[in-house]
Amino acid sequence: MKYTVTVGDRELLVEVVGDDVRVDGRVIEARLVSIPRTPLRQLLMDGRARTFAMLRRGDGWTVQLGGDAWRVSVVDERTRQLRELTGQHGKSHVGGLIRAPMPGLVLRLEVEQGQHVEAGTGIVVLEAMKMENEIKSPGPGVVRAVHVAPGQAVEKGALLVEVGEPEG
Repeated sequence: MKYTVTVGDRELLVEVVGDDVRVDGRVIEARLVSIPRTPLRQLLMDGRARTFAMLRRGDGWTVQLGGDAWRVSVVDERTRQLRELTGQHGKSHVGGLIRAPMPGLVLRLEVEQGQHVEAGTGIVVLEAMKMENEIKSPGPGVVRAVHVAPGQAVEKGALLVEVGEPEG
């Protein structure tokens, strides 16, 4: 099966054949395993394992690894062709909810309601296991609401900030 995977502004052609995955023509042995009852996934790739959170966001995903977040869309070949034929192949907006990837304590808010943010803009700093983790915006938008305050303890998956499309 062939897919077009968009990570931020980067577009990749991915083909899955059994356990082999071809990314832009390069063969990679990979396996993605869900961790039950969590948004966590473990990616086994080229003998290395990485654990990250995958959160469904509208027509795509937000993938969080450490304090970094990326907006990801995955479109199969048939859907991509249909979108091209019907002229519906524009970029989707970030929108959505930014959630805590782990339990922790909110140390700092780096944004306020109404603020315009770009991809990679720091949103919230969480302390977890004595480490500071900066949660970043996966893409551009406007902060619609802030749901936490400094000093507040949050559980994994807790709503931190809502980001939406800029009003035009």
